[in-house]
Formats: sequence, structure tokens, C-alpha cells
Amino acid sequence: MKKSETDPGSLLRWGALLAPVVIGLAASTSMLVDYLRPAPIFCGLDGGCGAVRQTKFAAFLGVPTPAWGLAGFLLLAFFVVRSGKLARVGFFATAVLAAGVAAFLLAVQANLGQFCPYCVATDSSALVLAGLALHRVFKGWDPPSARPFRVAAGSALGLAVAIPLGLSLLLKPAIPRVIAAEIDKTAPGKITIVDFVDFECPFCRETHAELTPVLARHKDKIRVVRKHVPLSRIHPHAMEAARAACCAEVLGKGDDLAELLMKTPAEELTSEGCAKLAAEAGLDPVRFQDCLKDPSTDARIKSDSDAFRATQGHGLPTIWIEREKLEGGQDEATLEAAVTRAIGS
Repeated sequence: MKKSETDPGSLLRWGALLAPVVIGLAASTSMLVDYLRPAPIFCGLDGGCGAVRQTKFAAFLGVPTPAWGLAGFLLLAFFVVRSGKLARVGFFATAVLAAGVAAFLLAVQANLGQFCPYCVATDSSALVLAGLALHRVFKGWDPPSARPFRVAAGSALGLAVAIPLGLSLLLKPAIPRVIAAEIDKTAPGKITIVDFVDFECPFCRETHAELTPVLARHKDKIRVVRKHVPLSRIHPHAMEAARAACCAEVLGKGDDLAELLMKTPAEELTSEGCAKLAAEAGLDPVRFQDCLKDPSTDARIKSDSDAFRATQGHGLPTIWIEREKLEGGQDEATLEAAVTRAIGS
């Protein structure tokens, strides 16, 4: 082993080169785990992580962006432990390309006004590596050839990927606070389904029809919470139906009226039509009308819509089955599988 390879300056230099590669690998692996699961484990949906994940930059060519990041850092890991001019040039070229992408993605986050901490860790590592790679090329730096250094470097790089993967098997998914709050309200032995719904939405109606037999099979093990998100700009009767559903819940007939609202033709969900359905569900007409006039009814709908935005929801139907998020229309088999997983967890 050469003395120059063990001097403090050389060790510090290689520690500085390895550290951002290790950080980038760990952060990219963590993000990829989150992107490939129904609900994230490492970075929740409430803040910057959720905001970035909802943008068009969350995937490229149909592949999740973290997968590209992981591939880039794996290539950097390959070059950082290799010696010779080819390794130094390859490291530099990869680092510069990664830095360009990183700068763009940081600008995207700045434009959003929200930052994903794992994205920032990955992007910052790429920027740091570009500068270090430039020095490596011009100074002709090569890694120490001694076996202990190579084993230590390989172990650090391997653990950067292995630890997030291992934790993904042990940790429960991170969920938005509003979903966690509803889960906390559910009695022991039952699971929670939070259903964000618009009664005029055709996909909500289709999914409701698919979910109904699932609920019937597991009725003793499920607590259903409906949160109303009337898309009034495109569904003219959605608000009236949501207000009627809220009042039915207050008066103890929420499930009965929700079933009628889902089955009634959308064009009939007028205020008069909802009143008729409320009477059919057995609601007292005077108390029902008093509830519709109560400001707390509209406040409840606003609160539900705010909760939907807090979960980074961007389409209906959206259903949370415990910690698993299902967006868009769902069939019975998918819903049954999700419920079975939740009950068995």
C-alpha cells in the first residue's frame, strides 16, 4: 500500500467523493420504494414529496424518475471505485449529466414552492459530485488500491441501497395526517376506509357499485368514512347531493341516503330530488331542511375538500383503505384485495 494512499488528505478526498454517492444512492432507493408502493414509507404525501410526485416530472418515458436517479448513482458508484483515465472521465461525464438534471429538478421544486427532502438530498449530491468530478479529472485522482479501502467503500455503497430496501419491509407506510386521524378514531379490530366522493361523478358511481359487495362481505370489520368533494364546476348537482349526504349522516341515515344518491340519475340530484330521496331514506323533512340551512353543513364540505387537497388528491374517486391509496375507478377484485391486506396486516 502506497504511503500517499493513507495520508489524511487522500482519505479525506475519497471520503468527500464517496459521501455524496452514498447519500444519492440511499435517497434514490428510498424514493423509488415510495413510488412503487401504493402508499409511501419514507416521505409522506402531505408536503413537498406529495407535491413533486403529482407533477409530470415524477416519471420520464413511463419510468419513475427515482429509478433514473438510482441508475445514475449506481453508475457513479461503479466509476468512483475504479482507477484510470477512463474511470475518471466516465465519472465526470455522468456527474455533469446528473448535475444538469438535478439543477432542473431543484428549479421545478422552487417553482412549486415546496421541496421534497429526498429529492433535495439526491439533487444536491449530484451538484456536489459534478464539482468533485472536475477536480478528479484534472488532478488525476484514483481511489486507494488497498483492499481495506475497497471493502469499506463497497460496503458503504451496498448498504446505501440495502438499508432502505430492508426498512421498507419493516416500516409502515407514511400517510397524510387527515387519514391517520380517521384511522385513530376507528375501534380496535376494525379497519378504516376513507372514501373521497362526488355523487355525480360517473367513476365514483362505478367504484361504489364495485365496493358495495366488498363492504357487505366484511361489514363487521370495516368503518367507512365519506368525505365529500363536489366538483361543482363540471357536476352541477354535486353540491346539492353532498349537502344532502352530510345532513343524512348527521341524522343517522348516511349510508341509506348515500346508496340512493349513487343510484339515482345524476340529472335528478336537484334540491327537490335530494329532498325526495331523503324522505325515501326515512329522514324527518323538517330536521333535514333545518340541517341544509345550517352553516355547519357547508363548513363540513369545505373541510372535506381541504382534507382531499391535504392528501395530495387530484382525481376522483380516491379511496384510502387503511394506509393504501387507490385513485381512479376500481374493480371489485382490486378493492377486495386491498381490504383483505388491510384486515390481515
